[in-house]
Amino acid sequence: MSTKLRLAYREFSGFESAFRRQISAFREAHSDVDIEIVAYDLPTLYRGMVEAGGCTSGEWDLFLCNTDWLPPLLRRGDLLSLEPFLRKRPPADWPDGWSPSLRGLQTGPDGACYGIPYHDGPEMFMYRGDLFDEPVEQARFATTYGYPLAPPETWSQFLDVARFFTRPDDELSGCVLAALPDGHNSVYDFLIQLWSRGGQLLDGRRAAFAGKGHQALQFLHELVCVHQVTQPDPRGYESVRSGDYYASGRGAMMWNWSGFAVVADMPDSAIRGRNRLSLIPRGDGPRGRHVSLSVYWVLTIPSGCRQPELAWNFLRHVAAPEMDLITALRRPSGQAPCLPSTSRCGGTR
Repeated sequence: MSTKLRLAYREFSGFESAFRRQISAFREAHSDVDIEIVAYDLPTLYRGMVEAGGCTSGEWDLFLCNTDWLPPLLRRGDLLSLEPFLRKRPPADWPDGWSPSLRGLQTGPDGACYGIPYHDGPEMFMYRGDLFDEPVEQARFATTYGYPLAPPETWSQFLDVARFFTRPDDELSGCVLAALPDGHNSVYDFLIQLWSRGGQLLDGRRAAFAGKGHQALQFLHELVCVHQVTQPDPRGYESVRSGDYYASGRGAMMWNWSGFAVVADMPDSAIRGRNRLSLIPRGDGPRGRHVSLSVYWVLTIPSGCRQPELAWNFLRHVAAPEMDLITALRRPSGQAPCLPSTSRCGGTR
C-alpha cells in the first residue's frame, strides 16, 4: 500500500515540470510513495494556506511558500521547524552551499530554519537586444530624442524608449507590465519605484513614503492608464502571464523576476537568443539609484503534515545539487537555480 504526500504550490509551468521530474527521481528510491502536486493561482494559494489555515488542516504535507508570507505563519506556529531534521540529516553542503541571501528570510525569530530554498528570483530588467542593436532603429531614435538608443538609465529614458517601440500595427508594445492587483508584482513595482527615486517605506515603525511614494504611484498609474505603452490591459497580467507575453516577442522591455529571462530563452520562445539583461532604471535626479529586490520560494512542512519524516526526505532530495541542476537544465522550466554551484555549471543556459 502506497503512502501519499500532498504538495500545494503556485500555478506555474516551471514549478510543475520541475516537481514532476524531482518526484520521478524521488520515487526511484521510494517506490511506495505518491506525491500529489496541486496548483493554485497566487491569491487562492495565499487565502487557502495563509489566511484560511491550510497549513494546520492536515490536508497538506508540503507547501511551496513565498517568503513574504512567512511572518504570520511563523508567528502562529503554522510551519514545522526544520532544525531537528537538519541536525540529523542535513542536505549536502548545508548551509554553506547556499548564499546567505537565500537563508535569511525563512529564519524565524527563534533562529530556526523553516524552509529550504526552491526558486530564486531577484527582479531584473530585460530588453530585446535585436531591436536595440538595429542600426535603423538607432538612427531613428537618436533623431527623435536627441540621444543614443540604449538600455534606459532613468525612468524618463525608459518612457522615451517605451514610446518609441510602441507599435500597435506591428503588435509590439514598448514595455510589458505585470499590473494585476494580486499583492505580488503590483506591490514590488511600487517599492522599486519608491526606492529607485530615493524614497523609503518606513522610518522606524512610521510610514515615510508620502513624497516619493506619490511620484512612484503616479508613474505606475500613468504607465497603466495614460501613456499606452504597455501590452493591452496590463491589469489582467500577473508575473507569469506577463513573462510569457514578453517571450512571445510582443514587448520591447520588461522588468520582472529573473526566471523569466530563462523563459525568454526557451526553445519555444519567439525571442530566444535575443533577450538581454541590464540594471532596472533609476529615478531622475541626484537621489536616483538603481535598485532591485528579491523574494524567493521555499519548500516548507506545514504543522498539520501527517508524515513529517517522509516530507523531510522529499525536501532533502529536492535540495540536492543534482536536483537543482536538473531543474535548471531541462526544458520547459523557467526556474532560477538556488545553488551557486548550479550557476557555475551554466545551469541556466
